[in-house]
Amino acid sequence: MPMAKKTSKNQITLPRSVVDRFPGVSYFDVREEQGQIVLRPVRPDRSAEVRRTLAALGITDGDVDRAVRWARRK
Repeated sequence: MPMAKKTSKNQITLPRSVVDRFPGVSYFDVREEQGQIVLRPVRPDRSAEVRRTLAALGITDGDVDRAVRWARRK
């Protein structure tokens, strides 16, 4: 099992064998769960993914604009 060492500056370098499983990921959500440190990959910019999904569903920018106006009406 690969190991990581915490430095005096509280920095940890993740083993390459682990990081290679997450191509394109630069950020990890860090939390403590039941006495363990858990890292979860985070992709900060999901807007491109959302746009692809909307396009696949046939939803246009105009559809989104109309939906936002409808939701904001009083």
